[in-house]
Amino acid sequence: MIDLLNAAVHAIGPGPWQPSLQELIAAKGHYLACIDGNVRRLSKLMAQVPGIRPSEISIEDGRIVIGTKEDVSEDERKALFDILMGFRPWRKGPFRIFGIDIDTEWRSDLKWARIAPHMASLPGRRVLDIGCSCGYYLMRMADAAPRLALGLEPYPPLFCQYVLLQHWMQLPRVHCLPLKLEELPPMDGYFDTVFHMGVLYHQRSPHDALKQLASLLRSGGELMLETLVLDGDEDLALCPRDRYAKMRNVFFLPTVPCLEAWLARAGFKNIRCIDRTWTTTEEQRPTSWVNTESLPDFLTPGDPAKTVEGYQAPLRAAIVATRS
Repeated sequence: MIDLLNAAVHAIGPGPWQPSLQELIAAKGHYLACIDGNVRRLSKLMAQVPGIRPSEISIEDGRIVIGTKEDVSEDERKALFDILMGFRPWRKGPFRIFGIDIDTEWRSDLKWARIAPHMASLPGRRVLDIGCSCGYYLMRMADAAPRLALGLEPYPPLFCQYVLLQHWMQLPRVHCLPLKLEELPPMDGYFDTVFHMGVLYHQRSPHDALKQLASLLRSGGELMLETLVLDGDEDLALCPRDRYAKMRNVFFLPTVPCLEAWLARAGFKNIRCIDRTWTTTEEQRPTSWVNTESLPDFLTPGDPAKTVEGYQAPLRAAIVATRS
């Protein structure tokens, strides 16, 4: 794991951020390796992974495929199945690993299909994916040969899923750091593309977050933003009193016009909404690979148009914008 972190810092390259980033990663690496209980548990599972290499890496109907069923023996596949189950919950995917289908909570391939046609071509670009989970979108980007695809994932169990997948995939231009956006040192104008999907509503100060996103992009760089929004055409934002869809850390749900105004004030232009989609159980649902509640548990029984708190059910909007 330490080697992966150092490789990520090396891939980012020199700059005024380098000393503070190296210091931060050294501290994070020590914490993950020596203190965090989830990482210690998952590291033990990773040590039990059979010594197998995938004969192929591919994408089939949105599913990332690592190896084939024929690459492993029956005993190895049974052992691998137990290990993969030990990494639950699997949020983003789907994956097929040596013939084992991981039916993740989110059909992330559906979201990717909605946004991919609208984003700038990625070859040669430096890309940042904030809140990347296990790295599903990073791995989808890899096919486009970006110069760098860097993810940030602060939640240790999800970061460990990325480490496990990269153990087999070994994508050379794909890296991930266990950091929050606000922990990242100033890297003014470094990135060509920033993905910020499913994160903004968790920010206590969305204005500050959007300004930081703008600072990370070069002039003309592209932001791909996806977030929960409030239905309507007025300049309004919902601030849930306590929870939204059972989540305590949802602070603001703006209407699309309100969100576009926020982006303009943060220094973005060419702002356009490319998609609005109500979340359904086709895209988010409980499976055997998720040992927690999911969308059906967050909605009012008998009235899927409302959350259990009585708010509007989840509506997500995807916005593309460029830095001025």
